[in-house]
Amino acid sequence: MTLSILLVEDEAMIRMMVADMVETLGHEIAAEAGHIDQAMELARSAAYDFAILDMNLNGAMSFPVADTIAARQIPFIFASGYDSARNANQHQQQLVLQKPFTIDGLESAIERALHTEPR
Repeated sequence: MTLSILLVEDEAMIRMMVADMVETLGHEIAAEAGHIDQAMELARSAAYDFAILDMNLNGAMSFPVADTIAARQIPFIFASGYDSARNANQHQQQLVLQKPFTIDGLESAIERALHTEPR
C-alpha cells in the first residue's frame, strides 16, 4: 500500500533525508512543513493519509498539529531527538521514533502506527 505522507520537520537536511526514506519505502510525500504555522495549515487542509511529525519545531511543540491530525482520524508518528519525547501530554501513547533513525526503523514505526491507529 502506497501512503501519501505529510512530513513536518524543521531541519531542512533532515526533512530531505526523511523524504528520501519515505520514497525509498514506496510512499510519496503529499506535503512538507518546516514550521508550526505551515504545519497547522497543512494538517487542516492537505490531502494525506499518514503524517510524520517532528515533536519540537524550533522550540514550538507540535502537539496542536497532532491534535488536528488526530481529529481527522489520520494515523501519525512523532520523531524526536530528545529523550524527554514521552512528555507528550494526551499523546503519551503515541509512537515516538527516536532520532536518528534508520529506514528500517521508519518502516517499522509506520507499520506499527497503521496497525494501532484508527483509520
